[in-house]
Amino acid sequence: MLDTATYTPRLKAAFREQIKAAMKEEFGYSNDMMIPRLDKIVLNIGCGAEAVRDSKKAKSAVEDLTKIAGQQAVTTKAKKSIAGFRVREEMPLGAKVTLRGDRMYDFLDRLITIAMPRIRDFRGVKPSFDGRGNFAMGMKEHIVFPEIDFDKVDEVWGMDIIITTTAKTDAEAKALLKHFNMPFNA
Repeated sequence: MLDTATYTPRLKAAFREQIKAAMKEEFGYSNDMMIPRLDKIVLNIGCGAEAVRDSKKAKSAVEDLTKIAGQQAVTTKAKKSIAGFRVREEMPLGAKVTLRGDRMYDFLDRLITIAMPRIRDFRGVKPSFDGRGNFAMGMKEHIVFPEIDFDKVDEVWGMDIIITTTAKTDAEAKALLKHFNMPFNA
């Protein structure tokens, strides 16, 4: 068992020791508080039509996302009824979890060093920023994470990963993520 009082995630230590200094030099920040940092990571699995047909699918997505994140995921529910899709208000449709602090750094480390290399035909991620320094990416299969037992999976889900930073521009956020070894393809 890890001693949480002395444990520091590898990427958090790297941020403190190397990345902050590199970012300060690269962008010429006058103050350490100006240096962009990771704020949170949001993971989302949407079950879609499968959840409408079988309510157990949303529970399965919550369980899988909880294993991946290391933190309890919450069920996402429909905001309003849509007759064409046979969706009723408050019907469970997926799962989401927000990671902050040490769990966020641990997840990012596992994403970059373990999960992404396991993706078939992986050539890097497309830089997809929102204009305010936040990065979003999608994965077609959640089974690339080592926490998921491939033999016990009843459905392969796609998932969204949103990395929120304190950066003011996309260039700063991209530089920050590059220092964390995010494999951008462009």
